[in-house]
Amino acid sequence: MLTIKARPFKDLYTDDIYEILRLRSEVFVVEQNCVYQDIDNKDQKAIHVLGYKGKDLVAYARLFKPGYYFKAATIGRVVVKRNERANNYGRDIMIATIKAAEDYYKAAEITVSAQTYLIVFYNELGFIEHGDTYLEDGIPHIRMTRSNDP
Repeated sequence: MLTIKARPFKDLYTDDIYEILRLRSEVFVVEQNCVYQDIDNKDQKAIHVLGYKGKDLVAYARLFKPGYYFKAATIGRVVVKRNERANNYGRDIMIATIKAAEDYYKAAEITVSAQTYLIVFYNELGFIEHGDTYLEDGIPHIRMTRSNDP
């Protein structure tokens, strides 16, 4: 079971930031063999959702207010440590981030820019594909939106 904390950037500790950047680099840069600028000066505007197993950060996502990226609140940089993926921590961190969007922004709609191999994962969380696939940092993505409105 994960212990999950959601914090704005200003409330993160130095160790939190280091762990976030290490996990994102471990997965997005090294594991996915994708050279890109992860430190993008956007973390300061985000709510950071951190999932801990004991004292280890094993899952993470960042959340932006509506209008920052898309019209809707936006979730990005969703990541789970490779050796912890079988534990459904991706689902846990997404559910917590969706709740954070509702708590912080009263968001009725949330958008993700999803890697296409994760479409079914996001569908199971209520996200629906919109538009065509596109390349983001050389990886196929698609825009997906989840709405709480009936």
